[in-house]
Amino acid sequence: MEIPQVAHRFVDVGGVRVFYREAGDPGAPTLLLLHGFPSSSAQYRRLIDALGGRCHVVAPDYPGSGQTEAPPGFTYTFERLADVIEGFVERLGLAPFTLYAFDFGGPVGMRLATRHPEWIAGLIVQNANAYDEGLSDLARGLTGHRPGLPGAREAVAELLVLPVTRSQYEGGTSDPERIAPDGWTLDQHYLDLPGRKDAQIDLMLDYHTNLGLYPVWQRWLREHRPPTLVLWGTGDAFFLVPGARAYLRDLPDAELHLFATGHFALEECLPEIAPLIAGFLERRGPAS
Repeated sequence: MEIPQVAHRFVDVGGVRVFYREAGDPGAPTLLLLHGFPSSSAQYRRLIDALGGRCHVVAPDYPGSGQTEAPPGFTYTFERLADVIEGFVERLGLAPFTLYAFDFGGPVGMRLATRHPEWIAGLIVQNANAYDEGLSDLARGLTGHRPGLPGAREAVAELLVLPVTRSQYEGGTSDPERIAPDGWTLDQHYLDLPGRKDAQIDLMLDYHTNLGLYPVWQRWLREHRPPTLVLWGTGDAFFLVPGARAYLRDLPDAELHLFATGHFALEECLPEIAPLIAGFLERRGPAS
């Protein structure tokens, strides 16, 4: 197997210094990897190694995550994250691309898709919810927190500690001993940097805006019918399997694969998932 050289770069996007990982031939079809909470592009290191010899892979960090540096006064909402990633795509000339959307990457990526349908050559959904039936009771409780509600910031802040970060990796897995501690350890390091917890609290308090856009995203899927691969860890405490199956209502030709693991499905099931992604990209052909 060819192991690609991975470049680690920064680019200025409207005053935000965006960090990103890049591998593969820039002339090949592009796969844009959008990470989740509370992680960064680092969660894709093994996937980039697996796929970077087959396509052009790009994985940015959002403002408030990883190595990306946002200026003082940056407003942490999902609209603003999408603005920055939109500018990032334009700055690097990445479109068209296949979008890999995981967790927070769902609402960020679907905003890009509805703004620029012509950018989306294909869609890979991994535990990124866009349907009411995919929300667990835990997720519904979290999305009920809103800015200004008494106790909301304090309740969300309770999620940003190491035991909870670790549980997001190990929860729902078939064998927790297969989950390397590097992921949650690095995530907690970034969460503990100055200002990062406030940024993540602001984003969690803004999450309810995504639920209001579910009908818009579902309509976009029905109208545009992008080639789609749905990958889902069935033990996810936040996003339930009915949310995975719901994509088939709007995308009846989509491929759906379920895995007996948790939210961070790549951590345990990369050997099964990477070939599915590679095959999906190969079937898309040169236009991917």
